[in-house]
Amino acid sequence: MAEAGLIIGGKYKILTELGKGGMSVVYLARDTHLNKQWAVKEIRKKGRENEDDVVIKSLRMEADMMKKLDHPALPRIVDIIENNVTIYVVMDYIEGLSLDKILAEYGAQPEELVIEWGKQICDALIYLHRQKPPIIYRDMKPANVMLNPEGNIKIIDFGIAREYKEQRLADTALLGTRGYAPPEQYNGQTDARSDIFALGMTMHHLLTGIDPRAGEAYAPVRMWNPELSEGIELIINKCVEPAPENRYQNCQDVLYDLEHPGLITKDYKKKQKRKLRIFSASLTLAVLCLISGIVCGEMAEYINNSDYDVLISTSTASSLEDKAASYKRAIEIYPERTSAYLYLLQAYEDEGRFSKSENDEFLALYNAHKDSFDESGTDVAELKYKIGMMYFNYYTEDDGRYSFSTRVQKAYSFFVENYESGTEFEGKALSDCYYHICSFYKRYILSASTVEEASKDNFEILFETIENALSSVEEAGAYDQLSLYNGTFMLLYDQRNNIVQVNVEQEEVLALLKKVYDRAAALTVQKEQSQKLRQEILDNYDEYREAIERAYRNAQERI
Repeated sequence: MAEAGLIIGGKYKILTELGKGGMSVVYLARDTHLNKQWAVKEIRKKGRENEDDVVIKSLRMEADMMKKLDHPALPRIVDIIENNVTIYVVMDYIEGLSLDKILAEYGAQPEELVIEWGKQICDALIYLHRQKPPIIYRDMKPANVMLNPEGNIKIIDFGIAREYKEQRLADTALLGTRGYAPPEQYNGQTDARSDIFALGMTMHHLLTGIDPRAGEAYAPVRMWNPELSEGIELIINKCVEPAPENRYQNCQDVLYDLEHPGLITKDYKKKQKRKLRIFSASLTLAVLCLISGIVCGEMAEYINNSDYDVLISTSTASSLEDKAASYKRAIEIYPERTSAYLYLLQAYEDEGRFSKSENDEFLALYNAHKDSFDESGTDVAELKYKIGMMYFNYYTEDDGRYSFSTRVQKAYSFFVENYESGTEFEGKALSDCYYHICSFYKRYILSASTVEEASKDNFEILFETIENALSSVEEAGAYDQLSLYNGTFMLLYDQRNNIVQVNVEQEEVLALLKKVYDRAAALTVQKEQSQKLRQEILDNYDEYREAIERAYRNAQERI
């Protein structure tokens, strides 16, 4: 075992032990060159040359795979160091508690928390399964999911040496962890549906506190806790079907149901059947009209157009709830038209809000109908840009709290679609700027520790991007401008030490800070949320400037 103070690879200084398993020990280490913390996994060689060669080869293959991945819920491997007796794997250090420790300390978890964790896990699994070739995680369980201080999950332990772990009840073997692994995994036949089974068992454990490794026969979650919803029980039951063909076939479908658990209940399905009967009767009538002549069809189209226009125009002076209801009805009439979606987003923006609940409702509509969009159309690009800006500027939890990292991650997916599509539209330049800004945040900032360190060139490119965005945003609304100004403020303040470290000139940083401040100070705003954000920028200027100057002074003193 490594002792505190031991330096590995010439720069990783062991600080303390974090935990141990059957064949490895994990330490907290500090990079003496970058002054950054990493986790170091120590794996003892067996002393059998052929076997050790296989271990090393497996480790390097795993590391190469992980280095290609870029997702906020996935750790990064940065280095592999070996000597005659030991292999060290250097990876992200993730603060927080694993979900198995949370279970051990607090017992079964509330449904709303488990659903949120499940959604985050789904998002990560979707990313893995979309890789070419797909990556099957194969070891989902509470012990391999960390919850960081911000409330976001991190999936850990990608089985660096899983082929060589002992087949114990509490440890991962080649076939995964008993109780969580699906039946087919013991035959080595795994695919995305295998991860879905393990996810279901993980959520079952979190909701009930019943460890699936304990030998208890499986029982639906409401047998253990009748207070749980029918929806979550149905979701988990479908995840853990013994036959893969009877489970969810992909994590996208799991995610959708976790976002809308009420839609799969028996009561909801009964209502849908009633609606179907009514629709069938209407369809019969429509067919009769069609038989009687084309005029009937033309009349129906005329009525739909009229209804669509009325629903949009008459709601402009209504309450947010009335406007939202009208726009949603308009979407149901013509789901392929983007106008009603844009009006709905504008209604939320006018109120200065885009809460999780409102986002969930909007996203359900968007996802249900997006296949009907003309992806090459400028109107679709404008819609994606608007959605991205809503996330970047307004997204909050239902209680008003928000995480800037969550905003960036949600906004990024829409900005990147516009960037990669290359579709030209009025907001293209600004959309691309936000894509680059969000990319920088995701790559260098959002994780507590990341593989890549931003270089001077990286920051210079980012500053150039911000300058371009400042020019592009001049024609946008006040809140959009202020959002960019505030994002720039936060970036310069949060990254001041890293900026200093890579030798970006102090004058350049302060000049950008002052430029943003002057822009905000000169801006005339009317809406309450814009006034509040503008004042926040003005109030923070002196503090942020002094903090940046202090970072440069401290660096100079160390020299």
